[in-house]
Amino acid sequence: MVDQRRKSLQRRYLSLGLGELAAAGVFAAVAVSVVMPRLEGAHDSAALWSALAPLLVVLVQAGVYWLLARGWVEQAPMPARLAALYRAFRVLDFAALAVGLLGVLIWLPDHFVTAAAIVVVWAFGVVEYVNYFVARLAYPLQRWPSEIGRWRTPQLVRDLNSAR
Repeated sequence: MVDQRRKSLQRRYLSLGLGELAAAGVFAAVAVSVVMPRLEGAHDSAALWSALAPLLVVLVQAGVYWLLARGWVEQAPMPARLAALYRAFRVLDFAALAVGLLGVLIWLPDHFVTAAAIVVVWAFGVVEYVNYFVARLAYPLQRWPSEIGRWRTPQLVRDLNSAR
């Protein structure tokens, strides 16, 4: 029974990890191939990348975490060195989001729709950060309204707390 649960979690973690990495790839590809050609100048591009870079960093870190967690799930705590790295990421990602917001505000485009889209991208980075380092926000759609108010501890934080 434990081995079956472990294999089920490993499959789920594989899906989550590949999904986060794919999301990062899609965001980057859309930014480069669709959004950048439509921007009006270097300031608009700087605002976009100020918003997008922290999001991409969080998504890649999350994807790698899920893929690595397949090795210890239901078997051992998170390795201490990896936990130390992700504790550092927690601080560095927060700083990246703050610097990203500063860049967005400095280079905020004049066009409302472009500016709004850039702010939404930055806000999505904040949501992803919160989801991984503060409180779990991701639930299946039908369970989301009942689960979101419980402010559950994210799996990454639980792994950090149990690291040896």
